[in-house]
Amino acid sequence: MIKLVVFDLDGTLLDTIEDLGDSVNEVLSARGYPEHTYDKYRLFIGDGMKKLILRALPSKAKEDPVLVSDVLVEYQAAYERNWRNKSCPYAGITNCLRELQSTGTRSAILSNKPHRFTEMCVSHLLSEFNFDKVYGEREGVPRKPDPAGALAICRELDILPQETMFVGDTSVDVLTGVRAGMMSVGVLWGFRGEEELRDSGAEHIISHPNKLLGLMGFEE
Repeated sequence: MIKLVVFDLDGTLLDTIEDLGDSVNEVLSARGYPEHTYDKYRLFIGDGMKKLILRALPSKAKEDPVLVSDVLVEYQAAYERNWRNKSCPYAGITNCLRELQSTGTRSAILSNKPHRFTEMCVSHLLSEFNFDKVYGEREGVPRKPDPAGALAICRELDILPQETMFVGDTSVDVLTGVRAGMMSVGVLWGFRGEEELRDSGAEHIISHPNKLLGLMGFEE
């Protein structure tokens, strides 16, 4: 029986691709570097902000650690201005979360987005919902796909990993769930495709949020 659902944030609960991409492009353009399409950013996102910047920068620029650090700071400032311009829950997410919480199932969020930005997005864009835990990237806690953050949530809520479902849209999320010993569920409405999710070991792959409760034994 599933007692806890841990969600990824970007690409799973929230469609943030345009605000993320616009923020990086703003910085790249100001420095005279080529910008990228949103489709490219779908492949760049998932491993934290520094990795995003490294993937977006031209090859020669990413070899300079001081430049990379400066661009990261500039990106964080741009994202702080832009994070709620276009971002919103995916279609069907708010209804799914309402139904999930009506069952008494506990819920949490674990993101590789910095913790401060994770809290900002959740408090503004998902303010209707009471998540038991909301964690972004924090010092001293390894990023996903390391399972440490997911397992810590279980310990804090006194719920076993085998009683937990991990839901996300990338291989990073699927591997987190697998390595934590949780039911690992990949979603198709986010940033990556079915092949990546399947190859990473997703136990289930769903095409719409309304399928989630069905996996837990509740009526869809």
